[in-house]
Amino acid sequence: MEKTYDPESIEQRWYEYWERNNHFAPADTDAPPYCIVIPPPNVTGTLHMGHAFQDTIMDVLTRYHRMRGDRTLWQPGTDHAGIATQMVVERQLNQEGKTRHDLGREAFIQRVWEWKAESGGTITRQLRRMGASVDWSRECFTMDERLSHAVQEVFVRLYEDGLIYRGKRLVNWDPVLRTAVSDLEVLSEEEQGHLWHLRYPLSDGSDHVIVATTRPETMLGDTAVAVHPDDDRYRHLVGRTIRLPLAERDIPIIADEYVDREFGSGCVKITPAHDFNDYAVGQRHDLPLINIFTEAAAISDQAPPAYQGLDRFEARERIVADLQQQGLVERIETHRLMVPRGDRTGAVIEPYLTDQWFVRTEPLARPAIQAVEDGRIRFVPDNWKNTYFDWMHRIEDWCISRQIWWGHRIPAWYDEAGNIFVARSEEDARRQAREHHGSTVTLRRDEDVLDTWFSSALWPFSTLGWPERAPELQTFYPTSVLVTGFDIIFFWVARMIMFGIRFMDEVPFREVYIHGLVRDADGQKMSKSKGNVLDPLDIIDGIELPALVEKRTAGLMQPRMAKRIEKATRRQFPKGIAPHGTDALRFTFCSLATTGRDVVFDMGRADGYRNFCNKLWNAARYVLMNTEGTDCGQTGSAVHLGLAERWIISRLQTTEQEVAQHIEAYRLDLAAQALYEFLWNEYCDWYLELSKPVLQVSTDEAALRGTRRTLVRVLEAILRLAHPFLPFITEEIWQRVSPLAGARGDTIMLQPYPVADEDRRDPGAEADIDWIKAFILGVRRIRGEMDISPNRPLPVLLQHAGAMDRQRLEQHGLFLERLARLEQITVLGEDDEAPESAIALVGDMQLLVPMAGLIDKEAELRRLARERDKANADLQRAQKKLDNPDFTSKAPATVVEQERKRVAAFRSVLQRLEAQYDRIERL
Repeated sequence: MEKTYDPESIEQRWYEYWERNNHFAPADTDAPPYCIVIPPPNVTGTLHMGHAFQDTIMDVLTRYHRMRGDRTLWQPGTDHAGIATQMVVERQLNQEGKTRHDLGREAFIQRVWEWKAESGGTITRQLRRMGASVDWSRECFTMDERLSHAVQEVFVRLYEDGLIYRGKRLVNWDPVLRTAVSDLEVLSEEEQGHLWHLRYPLSDGSDHVIVATTRPETMLGDTAVAVHPDDDRYRHLVGRTIRLPLAERDIPIIADEYVDREFGSGCVKITPAHDFNDYAVGQRHDLPLINIFTEAAAISDQAPPAYQGLDRFEARERIVADLQQQGLVERIETHRLMVPRGDRTGAVIEPYLTDQWFVRTEPLARPAIQAVEDGRIRFVPDNWKNTYFDWMHRIEDWCISRQIWWGHRIPAWYDEAGNIFVARSEEDARRQAREHHGSTVTLRRDEDVLDTWFSSALWPFSTLGWPERAPELQTFYPTSVLVTGFDIIFFWVARMIMFGIRFMDEVPFREVYIHGLVRDADGQKMSKSKGNVLDPLDIIDGIELPALVEKRTAGLMQPRMAKRIEKATRRQFPKGIAPHGTDALRFTFCSLATTGRDVVFDMGRADGYRNFCNKLWNAARYVLMNTEGTDCGQTGSAVHLGLAERWIISRLQTTEQEVAQHIEAYRLDLAAQALYEFLWNEYCDWYLELSKPVLQVSTDEAALRGTRRTLVRVLEAILRLAHPFLPFITEEIWQRVSPLAGARGDTIMLQPYPVADEDRRDPGAEADIDWIKAFILGVRRIRGEMDISPNRPLPVLLQHAGAMDRQRLEQHGLFLERLARLEQITVLGEDDEAPESAIALVGDMQLLVPMAGLIDKEAELRRLARERDKANADLQRAQKKLDNPDFTSKAPATVVEQERKRVAAFRSVLQRLEAQYDRIERL
């Protein structure tokens, strides 16, 4: 083996080997099925930390179940991402001085397919870099012919069942894209705006009411003023009318409990065509809907002529000026408000009244709610079912049409009279039209496409072959678990459940594992504007500081922001990011994968787990150097297992049980911790050291064979145990170790996952080793406290040694002398007086190291005084920072908590140094 671990030299080689040999495909056996469908990333996308985290979780589960012998399928695929993909190609056309309308629909769609063929595979290549063991032979794309057929079939069946309809409703409207968008495509953030308080006169001129609005331009579409029915101030006005300023229309004053009596004047303008809450009020009171905007958010011909054709914000200024001229503006206040913007365009989203296609969701929601209530679907953590229920009980009909070209075109045709014919083909639509009219008529197809989430809702069964009764559908549906973020429980999870039950008469998955968001080291959300985004491939491959700065500041329009981000990047990564390899990044994610909580990603952890991979590599080198070309017990010769061998084998059983239990419970953080503790602390730090006295001193061939066999067999088990977390390094080492351990096979990923054997537990051996460890650690602690060189042999006196202590000393003295570096161990009698010594406790036994001749008292006191003064200065500086109210009130909570921990650590160090000073002074 190479002296140092180099991830770059092995990762791509092993991934290509696995894929080339079809090792990711389900085994052709009768074993129980296990299936995960990947949440399909956008075909336009690139791998970000959220993807990498989520895909690591899914791959750990997949590799674990594959090794457990399950018939395992991780189904891959990508989403056509209608709006996102169309915008990418439209930007390309704009650079050529063209628009999609210059090409026409068919030519534009062909252009999108060409882009997809050239550039659409970036994220799948990056998934390979993460080690994702998906079955690439089954890769799907939501616009594939087979999946498109499934989408069309679902639409037609829902329409035939009366669950899809076309109607005029209020939707989120992006005036730049000129299409309806889903709630998930709307980003609402607080911005600085104004609150205009306007006077609305009564029609008879006797008085006026004051209404407050953040969007005065929408007043042109007002159709009522509402007050609370229990508001005594306005009860006498209910039923009377307002003369709407500028529009010169009379509108009623109505009573509705929607009104908040405490906000503003307690009077609310109602604009049903341009506000979702107002729309609901309008439905209750049968108010007219006046659409005052065009598709581009200009003022329409439904408004007074003076404002027609104006952009909405230009109209706002004109309207406010006209109202001020008429003395109808009571006051204007600065006001912080939530502004909804399109995630693709940044344009302010308008609630807009338009003809759209809708799914009638209430009949679909009832069985979907029941499936979670009766336990057929389980959320992990369980509390997320409450979020699911909250959304599902308040569900509204789903707008599924989008006014773009790229996507699944709605299978509906219209005759000249506006009659709708929904069909599986144009030929079928024409047949329906002939039957309706008694003759052939001209038909035109609906221009709209379906919401991307519509095809995604079919993903668990469309990818497995539906509507055909494919063998994969029979085997793997329902799937085993869905791994996803909490932000799409409603947009995706709920809709998959509704459609799965509707079309498969069965839930789409048994469990839903909800993970948190990946945040930066300070707990902040990662974003381009904050300059804290980490690219997982930069952590894997490393990146120089100049390239990292350029990457983080590219495309930023504000020089001050770019300068701030550059400064922060240089402070955080003064030398750039060193290469860590995929396994270290994966293990970092696993160590952070607590159920449901957000993940705070700290590069320090990634550094630690890179060291963990190096530790495993170096342990393997030690094992191979001591076992290759030797008899490791494979020949059937006598083998003797000493105390250390029986101990490490016993501890392995506990670790195997813990890791498997934690994976089954989706506690990958605890599984990673158990694996780390066993490999680093027990196998490397203790067993490898305990093996050295046997390998270096023993002449007992049976004992030597026992130690060598245990070294390779336990390491081989560790590799299998760790493989789902660390696929690349474990494969590389396993190929060298497996012949020595008697394992057979082409790859570790198809080896059986370790299973604990109760018969191999040895509590007695564990108790003996615990005693040995306590003894050795006691000596090491004394060396550290007294600043005694690790290489200096020490005499040790034992006081109050019991019978068991004496027995263990006699049996295992070799371990103590070699690992604690002792020149002599003396057991004191009850009447023997001990000299001035440093003391450590091992149970009731006192372990004494005489100080005489070991240290220079005055020199040691001077050294301790220097350390004490430094620790005190560190404590004072940190405490001063905490005592500063500006720091505690303005710094992120995680930073303040980190500083508190530093203060506690400095205080602990100071107390230890003072105690040590007192102890030496008394000598």
